[in-house]
Amino acid sequence: MTHKRQEAPGRLELVREFVNTADLEGGDEELASPAGLARWLQAHDLLESDAEVGEKDLERAIAAREALRAQLKAHNGSDRDPEAVATLHEAANRAGIGLSFDDAGASRLEPRTPGADGAIGRLLTIVHEAEHEGTWARLKACPWHTCQWAFYDNTKNASGVWCTMEVCGNRAKAKAYRERHAR
Repeated sequence: MTHKRQEAPGRLELVREFVNTADLEGGDEELASPAGLARWLQAHDLLESDAEVGEKDLERAIAAREALRAQLKAHNGSDRDPEAVATLHEAANRAGIGLSFDDAGASRLEPRTPGADGAIGRLLTIVHEAEHEGTWARLKACPWHTCQWAFYDNTKNASGVWCTMEVCGNRAKAKAYRERHAR
């Protein structure tokens, strides 16, 4: 379902890809097991190759993914989900995200916890960076109830709503048409 125009700039693309590890419409789940989570995180250079990943790590990663999806739905007009915010806050705390400085004095946020919690923390630091760069609010989730695919809104005025107009946008238009003519 990926379309080039949906890709987010820079490292924010990792967050988009993470949210899309669950294809709600197709039923595909890349994080179906702790080994699947470890493979995905390692393939994206977020997790050490010798890290052990267990069931609890998987549960927390999926909770963080769905909390991020809720944030992306809010970027597209849905109500904010206080539970999603709390879940992300807990994930950041588990990762031990702290401020670090390099030799030149530049600062950045980074997790101090290793393993899967630290890997999720790395994704959250990308969210923080994107927020400061002004790109975070353009990462959205499709509002179609069976889709919710994460996409980057490249429209000039940030008014994009659908992951693709050809699929979900047309579904919404057809549904609205049927509802208007059913009255």
